[in-house]
Parts: sequence; structure tokens; C-alpha cells
Amino acid sequence: MKYYYPEGKSKALTFSYDDGQIHDIRLAEILRSHGLKGTFNLNSGTLANEDNSFFVNKNKLAEIYAGHEIAVHGVEHKNLGNCTDTEIICEITNDRIALENLLGVPVQGMAYAYGAYDKHIMSLLKACGIKYSRTVGENPWFEVPKNFLEWDSTCHHNNDLMKKGEEFLNLPNWKELPLMYVWGHSFEFAGNDSWNIIEEFAEKMQGRDEIWYATNGEIYDYMQAIRRLEFTADGKMVKNPSTVTVWYKGENEKPECILPGELKKL
Repeated sequence: MKYYYPEGKSKALTFSYDDGQIHDIRLAEILRSHGLKGTFNLNSGTLANEDNSFFVNKNKLAEIYAGHEIAVHGVEHKNLGNCTDTEIICEITNDRIALENLLGVPVQGMAYAYGAYDKHIMSLLKACGIKYSRTVGENPWFEVPKNFLEWDSTCHHNNDLMKKGEEFLNLPNWKELPLMYVWGHSFEFAGNDSWNIIEEFAEKMQGRDEIWYATNGEIYDYMQAIRRLEFTADGKMVKNPSTVTVWYKGENEKPECILPGELKKL
């Protein structure tokens, strides 16, 4: 079976930005005003108690990041490769607790501070309730990761973003579930006076019928729903045990869906 993204979309676009500096306010609004979505990875230990600080006001997270997702980046932005197991668990779990208390929702995504991780660290993240985590590596082929705890982006926004965007828009139809994933830090736009990079990209990508604009967490949840589908041995029936509607390519490539809990004849 071949799949679509929700509502029969053929492609997906997402963003991931780190550290929670005050420049996130402008970036979040640029994305939101163009109908785009991203995930912002925050260090709860550095969030401010008021406006006009170097970091965003922790009491305004829901307002600042409306329409986006907030994820873990460690309480103090520690390099997990230099930490003991206890320090890693505290750095991640305490960040989750603080962010969840501020937002009132589960926070189960993450980005590795300094890009530091290994197999052992990934195993600890599972115990901390983290479902996915972004690296600083790149996967230039627009692929969904096999292991979401080792999630490489397509590119950093300074790495030929417009060129990558053009390639993404012109992918061949046989490419299944292509995903473009852009990452960086909002302070890079401010420090280099390069807001035009993300503004021009947002304008190019907005309003396209074939693209699903999603947070990192929404993409994770959708792909997990696909991977959980249960087929009969002859492949003639499928059950969707998840709470997420799954879309697939039916006869003549027409989008069809399998509703949550549905057992469907193919």
C-alpha cells in the first residue's frame, strides 16, 4: 500500500528552531502568517520571567508559539555526551515537567543540544518519555526517518534553503511521502540581518494544495499511525488501531482513508 499525508496531501513541510531566544517571536509570526508550522525546542532554565529579556517570557509561551509546537532542549542546554545517566535524565525530565506545567499539555518531542547523542542516550530518552528528537545531521533526500530519535533535517536554513525548496516542489510523483525539514536558531536571522531568507522561503511555500504544513509532533504521530496498521495475511483487509485517520492511494491514485478503529476491505 502507498500512502498520502492527511487529506490526501502528497508532501509535508516542517520546521525546528532551538533555544527560545526573543527572536523566536518574530520567527513564529512569520511562519504562522504564511500558514506554516514548526517546533520550538526550549530550555526551561533560561526562560525569562518578564518581557524585554534575551529569552522569551515563560508566562507567554502559549501566545508566542500559538499554532506551533514546543519541545524539550534540556533545562540548561547541557551537552548530553558529557553527562552522567542521572544528569541526562534530570536534564530531560525536568525540562519536560517545567514546560508541561507552563503549557498544560504533554511535551514529548526534543532536539539534542549541540547535536550530541548516541545509542545509549537515545535509550535513556525513551525512559524519559521522549518520542522523537532532532539531530544536527542532514538527510537531503526528503525522507521520513526510520528512527525518530535520530531525526535528521533536510537542511539548516543557511544551507541552500531556496534551492532545496525548489527541489522539494519539483520532486517526481513516484517519491512517496517526501518531507522537507528545516532547522536553525532565530538569533541567526537577527545577528546576520537575514530575515529575508525565511521570509522569502515562507512566501514560496505558502498556500500549496499538495503540502501538509505540520509540526514535528504531528508528523511523528501520523507516521506511527501508518506503521501500526494491521493487515490480514492475504493483504485484503486492514485495521487502523490508532486514533489518527490514515490516508492512502486507492484506485487510480485517488486518496482514500482508513478511520481510527476501522477495519477496511481493500
